[in-house]
Amino acid sequence: MSASKDAAVFGGRHIHFIGIGGCGTSGLALMMYSRGAVITGVDQLASETTDALTAAGIEVAIGANNAPLTRAIDLVVYSAAVPPNHPSLVEAKALGIESMTYAQALGWAQSGRTAVSIAGTHGKSTTSALLAHLLIEAGLDPSVIVGANCPQLKGGTRTGSESIPFGPLAGTPGIFVAEACEFNRSFHDHQPTLALINNVEEDHLDVYGSLDEIVKSFRHFAGNLPEAASGGRLLIAHDGAHRRAVASGLACAVSTFGWSPTADYRVDYEPSSNATVVWHRNDELISWIGRLAGEHNALNSAAAAIIANWLGADRDSIKRGLENFAGVERRMQDLGTCVTRSGATVRVFDDYGHHPTECERTLTALRTSECPRRIICVFQPHQHSRTRFLLEQFAKSFSLADLVVVPPIYFVRDSEVERTLVSSADLVARLNEKGTNARAIDDFDAIGDFLQDEAQDGDLIVVMGAGPVWKIGHDFIKNSRKARATSPSMQSCQSVASLPPRAAASPCE
Repeated sequence: MSASKDAAVFGGRHIHFIGIGGCGTSGLALMMYSRGAVITGVDQLASETTDALTAAGIEVAIGANNAPLTRAIDLVVYSAAVPPNHPSLVEAKALGIESMTYAQALGWAQSGRTAVSIAGTHGKSTTSALLAHLLIEAGLDPSVIVGANCPQLKGGTRTGSESIPFGPLAGTPGIFVAEACEFNRSFHDHQPTLALINNVEEDHLDVYGSLDEIVKSFRHFAGNLPEAASGGRLLIAHDGAHRRAVASGLACAVSTFGWSPTADYRVDYEPSSNATVVWHRNDELISWIGRLAGEHNALNSAAAAIIANWLGADRDSIKRGLENFAGVERRMQDLGTCVTRSGATVRVFDDYGHHPTECERTLTALRTSECPRRIICVFQPHQHSRTRFLLEQFAKSFSLADLVVVPPIYFVRDSEVERTLVSSADLVARLNEKGTNARAIDDFDAIGDFLQDEAQDGDLIVVMGAGPVWKIGHDFIKNSRKARATSPSMQSCQSVASLPPRAAASPCE
C-alpha cells in the first residue's frame, strides 16, 4: 500500500486515522471513504468536524474511548500533531500495520490523478478554494482538499470524477486540487502533475532555521513534478518566490506570473474597483471585477485563473467564477455590522493572518476597500518561536492600524523554554516604539469589553490570528446589536472624508 505513482485504490481497505478531527485529516478521511475505504478514527476532543464525520457514517472515537487496533486495519494515518510514541502508533508497529503521515497519505491519494498542489507561504487556502470553484463552474468536477471552510464548496472537501469529463483533457485522470503545506517539509510527499508556488518567505523557522533552507525545500517540492513531456507544469510568482533558485533547470514546464511586464502572465489590478486583467504575453487571457479586495487576492485569483485555463476550463466560466467567488472563512471575512453597547455602529472582520506580510496586506486591503474611520486590530501572535524570529517584521506590519490589541501568544508546538523568551508585552512595546498605538490585554472577555467601550461610529474591527482569537469577533457580534443598515459613515469614501480625523488618515481620503 506504499505511496507510489500508481493509481491509489481504496475500495475495501480499512484505514484508521489518529487525529481525524484536523482540517486536513478529516477531509482526506471523507475522500477515502467516498472512494470505497472503510474509515475509522480517533481524536482527543469532540468537535463540529468529528460530529460531521460521524454523521457521514464514519466511526469516530473520542479521547480515552479509543479501541485497540486490530489486524483488520490495513493502514494507520496520523496527523502532524501526533508524536511518534503515541500508543496507537506503537501498537500499529507491533501488529505490523503500515502507518503514514497525513502528508504521505495525501500524496498517495494524489497518485493516478491529475493532481494540482498549491504551495506558498501565503494564500494557499484562498487560491485552492478559488481554483476548485472555477473548475466546478466549468463542469470539470474536481476532487478537493482545502485547509479552510469555503461555503461555496460546502466545506473544504469534495470527491469528484475519476476522469476529466470533457474539454481538451477529457478522459485523462480526474483533477485533484490540494494545499501543499511547507511545515515540516510535508509537501515533499505530494505527487502533483501541476503546481503553484505563490510566494516564498521566512516562516516556520523553528523547523528550517533560515530562509535558504526554506528555498531549498520549495525547490525539492517543485522537483516532484513530472517532466514537461508527461504534463508537468509549474506556475511560480515572477517576484517574491525566489524563482531562479527554486525553478531553474527543472524538467517540468515553468511559467511565471505577476506584476512585471516580463512575466509570462502579467497581472494588472485597479484597487478602487477590484478590476483585474491577466495578459498572456501581449494577449488578454481573462478580465474580471471580483469580490476579493487587495493586491494579494488579485494575484491569488490570477494564479487560479491561469491553472484553470491550463486544465481546460473555458474563459466564460472562469470569468463567472472569479466574479461570484465570495472567499473562504477567516480570510478577511466580513462578520457583519453591529451597534455596540455605547451606540456606535461598527464593522467586524475576521482573518487568519498570523505572518507579518499577511497582516500588512489584510490591513492595506481593508483600508482601501472599506475606507473605515479607524481600524482597531486584535492580533493574537501564533507560536512563541514565530513571534521571536519575526518580531521586528511584526512591529512594522501594523502601521495601517490605529489601535492594536494583543492577547497572550497562542502556545502550540514550542518548548517551555521558548515560551519564556518572548511575550505579547514584547510585541506591544515594539509596536509603540514604531509609532503604532498598542496595548496588551490578557483575557478574551476583557478584550470584548474594551472594544465595546472603545469602538466609535465608523470604526472597523479586525480580529487576526491562527489560534482561538476568532472567538473575540464572533462574541463581539453576539454581544452587540445587529445594525439594520450600514452606518452612513461607512457607506463611501466621500462620507468618510467628511468626518474629522481621529488617527492615521485612510488612503481613501
